[in-house]
Amino acid sequence: MTPDDICANLESVKADITKAALDAGRKGNDVSLIAVSKAFPAEHIRPALLAGHRCFGENRVQEAAAKWPALRKEFEDIELHLIGPLQTNKAEDAVVLFDVIHSVDRPKLAAKLANAMEKRDRRPDCLVQVNTGDEAQKAGVAPGEVMSFVGQCQEEFGLPVKGLMCIPPASDYPAPHFALLAKLADKLSLPMVSMGMSSDYEMACQLGATHVRVGSAIFGDRPSI
Repeated sequence: MTPDDICANLESVKADITKAALDAGRKGNDVSLIAVSKAFPAEHIRPALLAGHRCFGENRVQEAAAKWPALRKEFEDIELHLIGPLQTNKAEDAVVLFDVIHSVDRPKLAAKLANAMEKRDRRPDCLVQVNTGDEAQKAGVAPGEVMSFVGQCQEEFGLPVKGLMCIPPASDYPAPHFALLAKLADKLSLPMVSMGMSSDYEMACQLGATHVRVGSAIFGDRPSI
């Protein structure tokens, strides 16, 4: 994929997001695009940066640490989101590197993040991952436990929880999962709702997403890593 292709894809996705939001009676800028750059090298990401985009998502702390510090020196206003699962032994690295952490899903991780934030004097926004499909093999808090877990994160650990995130089951129609996540976030008065990927981000925009995570629709098929 050429740099021109990436820039054209980026503009197309942004236009789709604006249209979907407006069609749902929202403002065109109500939804932020997280360009998911996982598995892509810096040179593949650079065209999007040169086009002015600044909000990116990565799945792995180690991979992000290898490419983003150098890019931040060139583009100081980058906003970097950790959208993949986080191991407790990577909590401090995540706090240093990321501006938003989407995958808070258990008390042990919440405690590690709180300690790392105090140690590093840095407080990235946090989102609680919700397992909307109650899938045994998937990370995330069960919908019925979200309110108590968010309360624990905020009150016991002092985490800056600003929203919720979900990844619906691959076999399910995503709309009910998106609607549930938006309802839970509204009930908790949390401003950030992270949902929707390349195949369904327009639907997510219409159902209340504030952030959509789009990778392949911008950067093409991911290389094997």
